[in-house]
Amino acid sequence: MLSYRHAFHAGNHADVLKHAVVVQLLRYLGQKDKPYWYVDTHAGAGVYSLTEGYAAKTSEYETGIARLWARADLPASVADYVEQVSALNADGQLRFYPGSPFLAWRLLRTQDRMRLFELHSTEIDILRHNFRDTGRRAMLYAGDGFDGIKALLPPPPRRALVLVDPSYEDKRDYARTLTCIEESLKRFATGTYAIWYPQVVRAESERFPDQLKRLPATDWLHVTLTVSRPPSDGYGLYGSGMFILNPPYTLAATMKEMLPYLARVLGQDDAAEFKIESRLT
Repeated sequence: MLSYRHAFHAGNHADVLKHAVVVQLLRYLGQKDKPYWYVDTHAGAGVYSLTEGYAAKTSEYETGIARLWARADLPASVADYVEQVSALNADGQLRFYPGSPFLAWRLLRTQDRMRLFELHSTEIDILRHNFRDTGRRAMLYAGDGFDGIKALLPPPPRRALVLVDPSYEDKRDYARTLTCIEESLKRFATGTYAIWYPQVVRAESERFPDQLKRLPATDWLHVTLTVSRPPSDGYGLYGSGMFILNPPYTLAATMKEMLPYLARVLGQDDAAEFKIESRLT
């Protein structure tokens, strides 16, 4: 929805899960010399201030990155993610939070490319400012990523991570995500697709994982991080999930290291838990 601004939620527990997984996916793609593309259907502004503006009004980052910031017991995979956030906060004070595009840009090599979509008119302007010196390695598109990625697939190097993470405030986003991935797989069956979704009290969200499992991909990995009981009033985010199609073979083991720690540190009540499901051939 055009009223949605991710800055309200920047750095929260759902961002921690999404971005920690994205970092691991990009690390894996970067192990081979062959180039790859990073494609983001809902890129947002790229970087967010935590001390002023929207994020400061809600302080949702206190449920996520703030709980990890000063800890000395981070597992390697979590420490890798926190290190990327630290790159924006050179003085050691947590003032800024990177969106997925900034995290990806940090990990891309000179031969890799980034393609970002953002529909919100204000967000795309901020995104362009944040990526003003990247040349043609990062190309930004003002438009609907659900439709826009069709023209990009398959990417020339035949290697890519596609992140699909709409806000889902419009319940049609669930169906549009499914359609987008199904059509993308027809064009580029071997790509890695990472789909983020919220855990909220809504029928569309509750049935979404089972719908994702029916997509025409042989291999998938599904992880969830629940931090609290569902809210009694039916409003609010109590967890989130990441569904990865064609995941790296190493990712499941990494999640077994990462998720118990995140559930313990980010958990808000006795309902905090994690789940790992997979179909790997």
